[in-house]
Amino acid sequence: MYFVKTPEFIKWFYPSLIWDIPVTGNTLFITFDDGPDENVTPLALDLLETYNARATFFCVGEKAEKQPGLLNRIKNNGHAIGNHSFNHIKGKKTKSKDYFKNIEEAGLILNTVLFRPPYGSIRNTQIKQLRKDYKIVMWSVLTGDFDPKISREKVLRRSIRYTKKGSIIVFHDNNKFKDKMLYALKGFLQHFSELNYNFNPIIADGL
Repeated sequence: MYFVKTPEFIKWFYPSLIWDIPVTGNTLFITFDDGPDENVTPLALDLLETYNARATFFCVGEKAEKQPGLLNRIKNNGHAIGNHSFNHIKGKKTKSKDYFKNIEEAGLILNTVLFRPPYGSIRNTQIKQLRKDYKIVMWSVLTGDFDPKISREKVLRRSIRYTKKGSIIVFHDNNKFKDKMLYALKGFLQHFSELNYNFNPIIADGL
């Protein structure tokens, strides 16, 4: 089970995490998890470029290490990079010492102060320690592009439905979810572009 729109009580329970970003204008923050993927990330980058959109890519360290050219393309296109651990591990199922080491290993490759816990799985004690060095970015809208039980049309519909100014939206540049993600991303970009929204990367200094 997962929430498409993050409930207010969860935000209240974890107030030190970043769930959305206060804005004055029509601005959204598209994010990607699980990449970079040579079969998906370039296509996502092409779509973003078509709509003059900038996003934030929370990268898995071991994947980024194998795709340095793709990582550079993400940066050179004006997008932000975030840390998504080295092996995409769950914080709540990992000893904190090992969890921090895994994140640190990814950090040597990604060089960023933005972090998103894989699966959103993290303990309060881990949050307290990581906040010394990282801005922990969660989300307002989880599109569900990873969900095999729903259609790509539904992914698009509900990603649009629950998005508002300042929302942080999660897509996955993962080959397992390629069709759904790209379909929903294109429709999402088209819809909000027609409404004169801007798509910005997450800047750590502004958090």
